[in-house]
Amino acid sequence: MTHESTAVGLASAYSNTTTASGDWWRDAVIYQVYVRSFADSDGDGIGDLRGVRSRLPHLARLGVDAVWLTPFYVSPQADGGYDVADYRAVDPLFGDLADADELVRAAHGLGLRVIVDVVPNHTSEQHPWFRAALAGEPGARERYLFRRGRGTDGSLPPNDWESIFGGPAWTRVADGEWYLHLFAPEQPDLDWTHPEVTAEFDSVLRFWLDLGVDGFRIDVAHGMVKADGLPDIGRGAQATLIGAEPLPFFDQDGVHEIHRSWRRLLDSYEGQRIGVAEAWAPSSERLALYVRPDELHQAFNFRFLNCPWDPGAMRTVIDESLAATTSVGAPTTWVLSNHDVVRHVTRYGGGTQGLARARAAAMLMLALPGSAYLYQGEELGLPEVTDLPPESRQDPAFRRGRRQQTPLPAVPPAPTVIAPRDGEPPAPQTHTPTRPQAEAGTGPQAQACCGPQAGTGAWPVPDPPTAPEAEGQTRPQAEIGNGPEARVGCGPQAGTGAGPGPDLLTAPEAEGQDGLRDGCRVPIPWDGPEPPYGFGPAGSWLPQPPAWAGLSVAAQTGDPHSTLELYRAALELRRAMPGLGAPGAGPSPDPRGMRWLPSPDGVLLFTRPGFACTLNTRPDPVELPAPGRPVLSSAPVETDGRTVRLPPDSCTWWAF
Repeated sequence: MTHESTAVGLASAYSNTTTASGDWWRDAVIYQVYVRSFADSDGDGIGDLRGVRSRLPHLARLGVDAVWLTPFYVSPQADGGYDVADYRAVDPLFGDLADADELVRAAHGLGLRVIVDVVPNHTSEQHPWFRAALAGEPGARERYLFRRGRGTDGSLPPNDWESIFGGPAWTRVADGEWYLHLFAPEQPDLDWTHPEVTAEFDSVLRFWLDLGVDGFRIDVAHGMVKADGLPDIGRGAQATLIGAEPLPFFDQDGVHEIHRSWRRLLDSYEGQRIGVAEAWAPSSERLALYVRPDELHQAFNFRFLNCPWDPGAMRTVIDESLAATTSVGAPTTWVLSNHDVVRHVTRYGGGTQGLARARAAAMLMLALPGSAYLYQGEELGLPEVTDLPPESRQDPAFRRGRRQQTPLPAVPPAPTVIAPRDGEPPAPQTHTPTRPQAEAGTGPQAQACCGPQAGTGAWPVPDPPTAPEAEGQTRPQAEIGNGPEARVGCGPQAGTGAGPGPDLLTAPEAEGQDGLRDGCRVPIPWDGPEPPYGFGPAGSWLPQPPAWAGLSVAAQTGDPHSTLELYRAALELRRAMPGLGAPGAGPSPDPRGMRWLPSPDGVLLFTRPGFACTLNTRPDPVELPAPGRPVLSSAPVETDGRTVRLPPDSCTWWAF
């Protein structure tokens, strides 16, 4: 017989999201909403909180357990909202506080929990604290990391740390001091040794918990504490070391006391409120420290996202991830896409092959022990949009054309030589004294926050723009207006440097982000034959492809072969089958509830209680003994009950 992906009707009320211990988060499926691109309620072309609320029924029908919202706080939008000026207010671009309250209530009414971003490593330069610091208010600079510069006149940065965007991680202000910004200059780093910083964020968390949110995704959870003395690193291209080697500005032991205090705060509220760490560490064992029983509940596992379409690599990542988290009694998280990386349909090759692999990978992910994160639109099988017109792009790195910008010291040093790219001659650099960087205006920035990133060369993506296509890349950044911004969440970055303005000179940069992250942020299609496909009453801030009419929610609903119905069926089965979901669900000597079985080359086969999963990564069909009764497949499978013929690039779930 041929068995195709089927949305079976399941009468069971059993849900693995309520485990024996009541820890809903251990096997939750959490859906990331990139607010700007989800749904627009007011016709300005930008998604907002009311738009999100109007589309919550889609998420309830999809079968997810929680919604994670990207930042919607008051912000100059220098970094897509990750530069927060007021942590207790909603930016008018997205609505107001009443809209946030109504969204949380509506989500809860549908059985959905709500997780929001919190950004504790840095504030916006427009935050009242930083404004007071620049104005010379006594004690205000102690909340941030201000230092005197090096050299006889203090004109050199205090140490050799680099911004994640490339260039120095320091900007000099009018009186000669420098402040640290591991990301954009518009994002000054806080000093977490200051008691007012600790007290302020306790208050911020309580504010949103009192409003009813169910937890926080903690941005740069590994970055709040820096090594004593801020020591030099002694080498460049530091962003490429994130997640691979120890660094004095990331993953310091002191961050764990902060997370312990936040865990105590979260536990003081009813309803299992959680903290999710966006953290990078040099090893799986170091990452597991963030989810010890007295720390956070989850930590993003980006290794699975970065894994190539290779069964050996996949098994290694799965085994090492499960071993590390099981050692501290925590669940593992799995993710394939987010708003910072090339969508996995395209990473896996694009077209028919890429979609087949993406569907199979999603089923593999949802079959693994632990919690899964979905990125909006992946349930529709959306590919990366690689042909956006240059004039519509919003990622600031695109306009910079892989060139970094370096802040000038107040007193210019002697001419220096920039380290060349491989194969390029050295480029002389000269300086012209101008006004201090602190006086420059705010402009678009990009941010990265963790570690090695897909889409910067590991998978096929378009080449970075060159002139004349990226025609704005050589003009001063100050001439480029503010607008919707991009942020890199997990990759080696450069090509974006300090803030805008005539204080900055451009210089060649060897390691850089590609500036093409807009492609994963194009607003998703809901219904209708043409853009904006129900996104809102008017257009969308990034243009949608005309071919997306067939990928809309409305077009795929009811089609048993569609990616949307595959996701719906997988999530329904995940809830109904006792062997899926949380680690240890069902009787098994393995605390992870999972065993690998022998399988042909190119095939992964594992079991959980009453359940088996087969993944064929080969480009040709594979025959093997049927491990049970097929209940769901990403492509039609042929079985006579004794043997099965697995299609290429496919995943099948089995019951026994």
